[in-house]
Amino acid sequence: MAQFLVKVADEQGHLRQQVENGYSEAEVHDRFVQQGYLVYWVKPRTILTGSQFGQRGKLKQATFLIFNQQFLTLIKAGLPILTALDLLIKRQRDKNLLNQLENVRERVKGGELLSDAFAAQQVFPKMYTTTLMAGEKSGNMEEVLSRYITYQRMVQTFRKKLLVSLVYPALLVSVVTVMLIFLITYVVPKFADLFNNLGATLPAITVFMLSLGLNAQRYGWIVALVLFAAGVLLWRWKQSDKGAERIDHFLLSLPLIGEIRLKYQVANFSRILGTLLQGGLPLVPAMETAAESLSSRQMLNGVTTAAERVREGQSLAHALETQNLFPDLAVEMLEVGESTGALPAMLASVAEFYEEDVQTALGAAMALIEPLILVIMAVFVGGILISLYMPIFTLGAQVH
Repeated sequence: MAQFLVKVADEQGHLRQQVENGYSEAEVHDRFVQQGYLVYWVKPRTILTGSQFGQRGKLKQATFLIFNQQFLTLIKAGLPILTALDLLIKRQRDKNLLNQLENVRERVKGGELLSDAFAAQQVFPKMYTTTLMAGEKSGNMEEVLSRYITYQRMVQTFRKKLLVSLVYPALLVSVVTVMLIFLITYVVPKFADLFNNLGATLPAITVFMLSLGLNAQRYGWIVALVLFAAGVLLWRWKQSDKGAERIDHFLLSLPLIGEIRLKYQVANFSRILGTLLQGGLPLVPAMETAAESLSSRQMLNGVTTAAERVREGQSLAHALETQNLFPDLAVEMLEVGESTGALPAMLASVAEFYEEDVQTALGAAMALIEPLILVIMAVFVGGILISLYMPIFTLGAQVH
């Protein structure tokens, strides 16, 4: 099926533009006419039109959490899903989410399931649409939505703590980088003009620094352009399966960063899988959905392979152990959870353990990295200043 941009008006004359899946322009046109809409036009969806109306815009997690909390409150109050959606759409201030919710409402009004309507937007997490599907099948939408909201809160709290830990090092690196660029491209060339006027014999380190500054000032834009092009090519290579796997393998092999990244992926997978299992989803579909949320390509491939082995009859712990990706402690805890019939609760314990472990490891890493950055800054800045002032000190000694 292709995607088409549709402009229609309802019975009250309200205009709306949205993206709709369909087999042809005529099929989409007839579908809206049958629903009682006045169709102005139907156009094939392009990258430009798709981004223009925010259909694939980035979903704001905080706004989405508030929507789900309000949605759950209205459902608990006994309101039908369509009525709840209408009320929330009227009060929605996020234009991107508003467009998507309007499309969801029209699809549900047309007979689609709520989970299918959200999945058709292609911006909502797979875990969310799967959770809604589990609620529809079990008839217990309130409970599964409540679990998903709890999951959202925990994830956002964890991510905020990680971001707070990274703010100071990122700021420090940015300041050091700007300072070095300023010294090399502006201050050093000024000293070059001074030394040329003096006509003095310069030390080798000063000659090297002046040459570096003058070349940086002259060819800096070329270097910046090359770095930008290299970044674009690296980003495009990362989008391919081979590139993503190579980069992920490199990140996981790093001494400290790799261990933190692995633990973060294990915590994320355990949290999502436990939430889906508590919502009543079978193990294999829950594993496949949890795998799609992983940013590590190696972990994703490993969990996907493990899901196939679980489908063939292996236990979860044994299937994950054969991939040689999950830590031994995590595998042992999952094995205990399976043997006692308390796998969702054990997955929650694994998630909590590794989330705390990631925060501890990240705090220790930052405690080492921050002074290291300061030392590097002192060495570079001090080296630049010494190389520039050495000839001045020499000339001053000769005068005396």
